[in-house]
Amino acid sequence: MVFKEAPDVKRQVNLIISRLALNYLSRSQIFCYRSYGSSSRAIARIWSLPQIWQKALKEKPHYIIEVLSEKFDRLNEKEKIKVLIHEILHIPHTFSGALLPHRTGTFRLDQRIVNKLYQQYKENKNF
Repeated sequence: MVFKEAPDVKRQVNLIISRLALNYLSRSQIFCYRSYGSSSRAIARIWSLPQIWQKALKEKPHYIIEVLSEKFDRLNEKEKIKVLIHEILHIPHTFSGALLPHRTGTFRLDQRIVNKLYQQYKENKNF
C-alpha cells in the first residue's frame, strides 16, 4: 500500500471545520492522506496518536484522515463531504487523541447526524 499527502482532502476538512464551527478541533494537528492499493472495504478511516504514544514521544494529540483512493475518488462531491464529516465526528470534543466509536452512550454516529451536518455545511457558505 502507498500513502501520499492529500492537500485537496486537507482543504476540504478545513472548510468543513470552519463551516460547522468545530472550534475544538486543532487543524494543525489533523493530517490527510490518500492511500492506494488497499483491499479494505472502507472508503476512509481515521487514525489517532493515543495518549501512551503522546507521553512517550512528548507530543500533542494528532489525527490522520486517510481516504482510500480506489473508493473515495469515485464519489461525487456531496458524498465525499459526507464521508469526511463522518470521519471528523470520530474526534472527541476533548481532542485527546482518543477516537469515538460508531455507537457509544451519548454519541451515535449514524447517517441522520451526517446528513444534518451536511445540510448545515451547505447552508453556511460564509467561509
